[in-house]
Amino acid sequence: MQSSLWQRFRTKYIGDKAFYKMVLAIAVPIIIQNGITNFVGMLDNIMVGQIGTEEMSGVSIVNQLHFVYMLCVFGGVGGIGIFTAQYCGAGDQEGIRRTFRVKLWIGFFLTIAAFLILNFFGTFLISLYLNDESGMNAASIQATLDFGKQYLYILMFSFPAVFLLQAYSSTLRECGQTVLPMKAGVVAVLVNLLGNYLLIFGNLGMPKMGVQGAAVATVASRYVEALIVMIWTHTHTTEQPWAKGVFQKLWVPLREVGKYLKKGLPLLLNEALWSTAYATLSQCYSMRGLSVVAGLNIATTLNNLLRIIFITMGTAIGIIIGQLLGAGRLEEAKDKDNKMLFLSVATSVVTAVLLVAGSFFFPNFYNTTDEVRAIASSFLLADALSCPMDAFMNGAYFTLRAGGKTLRTFLFDSVSLWAVSVPVAFILSRFTALSAVWIYVFVIVANFFKVLLGYIWVRKNIWLVDLVGKQD
Repeated sequence: MQSSLWQRFRTKYIGDKAFYKMVLAIAVPIIIQNGITNFVGMLDNIMVGQIGTEEMSGVSIVNQLHFVYMLCVFGGVGGIGIFTAQYCGAGDQEGIRRTFRVKLWIGFFLTIAAFLILNFFGTFLISLYLNDESGMNAASIQATLDFGKQYLYILMFSFPAVFLLQAYSSTLRECGQTVLPMKAGVVAVLVNLLGNYLLIFGNLGMPKMGVQGAAVATVASRYVEALIVMIWTHTHTTEQPWAKGVFQKLWVPLREVGKYLKKGLPLLLNEALWSTAYATLSQCYSMRGLSVVAGLNIATTLNNLLRIIFITMGTAIGIIIGQLLGAGRLEEAKDKDNKMLFLSVATSVVTAVLLVAGSFFFPNFYNTTDEVRAIASSFLLADALSCPMDAFMNGAYFTLRAGGKTLRTFLFDSVSLWAVSVPVAFILSRFTALSAVWIYVFVIVANFFKVLLGYIWVRKNIWLVDLVGKQD
């Protein structure tokens, strides 16, 4: 009996060597790229943290706002990318060209909107994270605001490179080319790291610019990465035939645009609401003071680095399942999705162990107070508890998205955050004396609702849809 149960479990959730070889071929380059990016981002964060708590907190707040823009662009191109992956599976190069052009237009309009909002309301948005109710003194508030503004108004110059990079890199990945974006990312983070070393501290005769130097280094690295990806794509049109003549026209038939936006807009809206929900959650935690802002920033830096493997598994699910659906191989898509979801959750256990270990020493790398370090350690322990849940939710999200179920991903991802998590954090931060860490824990517990919802929808196989072969 036990042997029979194990055999069924193994058949459903554990793949053979060919399966893992295929998954690793997609995932490893993305893991390496994201790993190096986050590792250098961590070093960047530590470098800024060496200057002082106000500088680190100002940069952290701006990165929350930048995160909203980044995810809006990611959601915009990702929604269209559902079709790109399936067109690739069907071998339709003109379809890939059309989706790429729509990605460019979406990225352009989102960038214009971000410029206008942050230029006119940047100071107000940063100020939302700074309040004197938590006992912060006026000098610390003003210093944090000033550093945040310095960082923001330079960082904004990277936005054109960001949307071009997302349009190109996402298309390459959806067509199975994950190595080139990885290589470009490696070069970019090295540029960023060198720029930080030279400009934050004024090494080798360069000006000592502090947070402004960190921003300049980030902008430079974005343009280097975008140029590498763009130049490679247009000099390798044999490997990427969709790039041949892609700029001969930028107009896309309205009928096609409508079809893409029907699936893509819910995903764009989802990413916008999801990112603003997390920015709102951070603002709720910041009600407990500047020490919490700094502690959360430290914890998030290590958390982002260590979660790369199971987060990347979601991207791999979107690529592999999308191509299988586009090729009409629905049963194979179902089988591989089960195995990839299990692999994602299994890898998250390793992440959780590493987060627990890191909570004891990582905060000590920062030039800050013992209070900030203690808060950061507590946040890391809470993050460790949430890893398996987050891994499954991430995999379920990309499964639903691969089949074009963007309205359900919208309900699953961002509506649940705004309907459950944000109200929990808002009420507890305004009407109780609970510490920020305990508020954080209650928000994690509230996410169990999303796990249950994702499990039901994935198990019902509502995502098994060939979008480019038929319409649902």
